Amino acid sequence: MPKGQHKPAVSDVRSLVADFTARLAALVEENVREHAHTTVLAALGGHEVGNGRRKNGQTVLLGKARKKAPLQLCPVPGCKNPAAPVFGMVCKKHKDVPKAKIEKYREARRAKALKAAA
Repeated sequence: MPKGQHKPAVSDVRSLVADFTARLAALVEENVREHAHTTVLAALGGHEVGNGRRKNGQTVLLGKARKKAPLQLCPVPGCKNPAAPVFGMVCKKHKDVPKAKIEKYREARRAKALKAAA
């Protein structure tokens, strides 16, 4: 052993090992607790608020996340623009097309969809 260093006592080593194992056990326990919490939330169909963190220290079950409705396109043949409720469910470009014509376009689209499904 180099000069000036002393041999550590067995009790010092034991206390270091005991402290290390206590910290390691606490970390493992917290990891298991978080995993179980996430699994239970997933099984119940819920999720935590905001980036997987708790809000105000509490977990909030919100049920299943809302699925966004599919994009509805303008019914005018050949138009690929999205329809908007403000224009009567047609695109901005076709907002002045008569409603009777729009209804005919919708009926034709429904008939085509039924034919394709059958």
